Amino acid sequence: MGSAPQIAPEIHDFYTETYDEAARLTSSADGVLERVRTQEILRRHLPAAPASVLDVGGGPGAHAQWLMEDGYRVRLVDPVMRHVEQAAALGIGAEMGDARALRAGTASCDVVLLLGPLYHLLERAERDQALAEARRVVRPGGLVAAAAIGRYASLYEHVATTLLGGESVRDAVADILRTGRHEPGRKGFTAAYFHTAEGLAEELTAAGFGQVAVHGIEGPAWACLKAAERHTGESLIGSPMFAAALTSARLAEPYPALLASSSHLLATARA
Repeated sequence: MGSAPQIAPEIHDFYTETYDEAARLTSSADGVLERVRTQEILRRHLPAAPASVLDVGGGPGAHAQWLMEDGYRVRLVDPVMRHVEQAAALGIGAEMGDARALRAGTASCDVVLLLGPLYHLLERAERDQALAEARRVVRPGGLVAAAAIGRYASLYEHVATTLLGGESVRDAVADILRTGRHEPGRKGFTAAYFHTAEGLAEELTAAGFGQVAVHGIEGPAWACLKAAERHTGESLIGSPMFAAALTSARLAEPYPALLASSSHLLATARA
């Protein structure tokens, strides 16, 4: 099982030369909100430590690190060497790998996390392949958690940044709303797929998972945090406004109609 990663050069270059993923969940209030809420949701569903966790597409180890601190046995796989090196520097067991062709053995771990790969697999067949691999390597009854960028995230974000007034950004956002795709070569982000909650649930169900549930991560106030930080230049991490945004995410979570307001979605399921 397994093969060398075959990610698009655009994605490799973005995470190697343009963007430091290691800072994404710590340097802004909406990033910290995503991290805190992801922790909250996962901790509800994770088996007791020291269960084994395969963090597929785990980047520089933002989630693997706290999972290790919680007592889990974590192995991280990522297709970007920079991320693997950053994770290893934190003491995380990390290796190069591709979500579509994992080296892990069948039924070899208790939990599989896919907290990034589905973003960058534009074609349904590739996402199906990644989900099939997750189902193969997790033990029967084990947990699989898959994150997705929400379909409407770019609309909210570019209002917050005011970039939606530009024609090229407006056209890119319109295409994402219509097709779910941010096509290769467009500025600002890599090629990416943006899920609806219904679409994410359907993909996991079609892959053979049961007990599928989709959670809104950041809730309806994340773009307010981004806008306030952007236009004041002041950090809102730990502020009363951050606390209110976190409370709003918790209050919104039980209501499916509010799933679309989150920047990211997190699906939990059982093999």
